[in-house]
Amino acid sequence: MNELTLIQKISVWAIPVLLAITVHEVAHGWAASKLGDQTAKMLGRLTLNPLKHIDPIGTVIVPLALLLLGGFIFGWAKAVPVTAKNFKNPRRDMAWVAMAGPASNLIMAVGWALIAKLGVILQASSPDIGLFLLYSGLAGISINLILLVLNLLPIPPLDGSHVLSALLPPALAWQYNRIAPFGFVILLVLLISGFLTPILIGPYSYLQHGLYALVGIQ
Repeated sequence: MNELTLIQKISVWAIPVLLAITVHEVAHGWAASKLGDQTAKMLGRLTLNPLKHIDPIGTVIVPLALLLLGGFIFGWAKAVPVTAKNFKNPRRDMAWVAMAGPASNLIMAVGWALIAKLGVILQASSPDIGLFLLYSGLAGISINLILLVLNLLPIPPLDGSHVLSALLPPALAWQYNRIAPFGFVILLVLLISGFLTPILIGPYSYLQHGLYALVGIQ
């Protein structure tokens, strides 16, 4: 997409980024609601209206800055509140709630792959529409796979940490969860030091190639 102007890049990435981040959070709230916690529902967070979920830094500034700098683009929305004490089995159910976010990103990545394929098909008859759908589809695949892989890292408070916490013995899980206040700092250090990209690139590339093969795009 290097040949696109900045305005074209923003138009291509805006919808995929907003959907990826918004649906991810709604999926957490939806799963929590199904498991007995209605906190997100009562606060009006079970909606696809992005205005209810936008975090000025994570949803706007960070993705835009990364778009300008090139490389991986990711972001985040305001976390959907979950009250674990409302679950019958808090440790297990929190793991299911955590997995709902990355699962939604995987489903959306498949959907965007189909849109990219449609773009390829339409390029012969409607090149402008076809190219826009292709680029939007590729952007949708990228942002969703990045959020999927990133959130599965076992670094509190990322989703993967809730899954690991549920698998650990209670005493060890309690010790593990104590690093949660430092999770953002850990991620920031990994990002600035350049270690985050090598951690993400392997599983990201594997999933990306799998989706490209699934819909038959190069």
